[in-house]
Amino acid sequence: MPTTVRAFRDDDWPQVLAIIREVAGAGTTYAMDPSWTEAQLRDFWVTASSPGDATPSTTVVAVTGDQVVGTARSGANRPGRGGHVATASFMVAGTARGGGVGRLLATHVLDWAAQSGYRAMQFNAVVTTNTAAVRLWQDLGFAIVGTVPDAFDHPVHGLVGLHVMHRPLR
Repeated sequence: MPTTVRAFRDDDWPQVLAIIREVAGAGTTYAMDPSWTEAQLRDFWVTASSPGDATPSTTVVAVTGDQVVGTARSGANRPGRGGHVATASFMVAGTARGGGVGRLLATHVLDWAAQSGYRAMQFNAVVTTNTAAVRLWQDLGFAIVGTVPDAFDHPVHGLVGLHVMHRPLR
């Protein structure tokens, strides 16, 4: 059964929440506060813009049949004068990793951002030990433009760096 990407729907939330808890709970790729409530997680992850918004945003899911296997959110990296650069976050269920779901989500979001008028995409905090993500982003044309040393407290490796990655969209 093929995996497709579509807009997030409210009834996706339980499956998206499970992925967020799995990925963020591991503590290896996201600097999310483990004490966040379900409402705080939803407020952080689920975003949608209205037609005509100067800085559009979106949340999408990757689905195989009726199973959500990944999710992404995207919007402006910064408000105001930084609103022409998008950012995005991605999470893939452990059972779906290595099967192309991250790449499918990434290409969808990159296309969405370009079509929405963003001029570039920037990731502010890619954990240096997340080699699969770094490799994927570089394969999709992102460059590491800087690394903040010791900015992430990894549960296994201790203090590791966070890459800032950038890619033009036009």
